[in-house]
Parts: sequence; C-alpha cells; structure tokens
Amino acid sequence: MTVITPYSNSAKGKKEQVAEMFDNIAPKYDFLNHFLSFGIDKIWRRKAIKILIRHAPSNILDVATGTGDFAIEALKTAAKQIVGVDISEEMLSFGRTKIEKLGVGKRITLQKGDAEGLGFTDGYFGAVTVAFGVRNFEDLPKGIKEIHRVLKPGGMVCILEFSKPTYFPVKQLYTFYSFYILPFLGRLFSKDNSAYRYLPESVEKFPDGEEFLTVLKNCGFTETSQNRQTFGVATIYTGIK
Repeated sequence: MTVITPYSNSAKGKKEQVAEMFDNIAPKYDFLNHFLSFGIDKIWRRKAIKILIRHAPSNILDVATGTGDFAIEALKTAAKQIVGVDISEEMLSFGRTKIEKLGVGKRITLQKGDAEGLGFTDGYFGAVTVAFGVRNFEDLPKGIKEIHRVLKPGGMVCILEFSKPTYFPVKQLYTFYSFYILPFLGRLFSKDNSAYRYLPESVEKFPDGEEFLTVLKNCGFTETSQNRQTFGVATIYTGIK
C-alpha cells in the first residue's frame, strides 16, 4: 500500500510529518475545519456522540483529539473522565485554551500521546473515540489494536472519518471540491502549501466502508457497523470489544 504523507520531499516518517503539519496549521485549524466543511462537521460529531450516549461509558479516550472538539462534544455523555491525546503539541495547546474558557477542565484533560503506543493500562476506558484521525495513523492496524487493548470488555470504539461518495453527481462534485477548491482555500488561509493537498489524497487512499470494517474485525472488534453521513462524505464507524 502506498503511504501518503503531507510532505513528499521530507525524509521524516509519516508520524513525524503529520505532527509537523498539525503544528503548522494549528492557529487556523478550527476556523478552516468548520469553514471548509460548511459547518457540517459539527453535525457529524453530534451524531457520533448520540450513538455513544446510548452506550453510557464511564470514561472516554479521544485519540487524535487535536484541539479537543470531539472531546468537548463528549461532555454530553455521562462520562466522568474524558482524556484526549494527540501527537501535535500546538493543537493540544489550542485545545487546552478552549477547555479552560469553557471551565470543563475537571472532566477533560489533554495530553501528548501516540495512537500506536497509548500510555494506558489494558481495559481502562469504557469508550474510545477518533474524529478524522485514523487516516493519519502511520500503521493503521497497530493503532486500531492499541484502541482495542485499552478498551474495557464490552467497550465501544466510535470513529468518525471522511469517506468517498460513490453516487453521481455527488462523487464528481466532491472530487472537484476536494482536489481543487479545498487545497486552494486551505493554502490561502493556513500558509501551509501541503496540508490541504494531503487531506484529499489521504481520504482517497483510506480503506473506507466495508474495507475499514474488515480492519476493525481483524483487530478484534465485533458488532461493527457503519453509518454514512451527507451522501457518503463522512462515515461513523462503531465496534465493540
């Protein structure tokens, strides 16, 4: 499988490049995330958390938490503890500022961490969430197995990720927007020439749909399901340990 990285001319591995990319775009990340998705990303997060609410986890780990949007949305659950981890210190810094302003620091903590080597004991969390982050794993099965390891038996994984529309004309419109409009606007606002070119390329190569459900199953998850959003632009995946 071809490994898609943010900076094709860099000698660094994917993980280091992804951390560098998010450090670079952190100041404009929240603005661009909502602007480029027309705010629909907020709706996707709410729908994912509604699924999680029914599972009633006592604590939650949010992997690739970024600036903490998914962790903050998870406050709607009954979880007493929400921990967010990310490899980008700059993204975490902006997330901590948001959490401080909201006054929710007693329930949410953010810390630097690697999805493929989570620093938690086996079976610690009742649920693990990931929003738009699994595409960035350097070793996808390794990251999913780590998520499985830190989940309690019966715990739920809830993953929100971009996917590829398959029906005309949405597929064609999405492809044009993703490969031409989005990189231009992203480059204009973020000043990073590669970050928003990497995004559609990584979505294109990501094993979405049934292929990703197979990854979850191979890593030990059962009761796997997918819930496609907005004509297939994004998908909510769930599984049980």
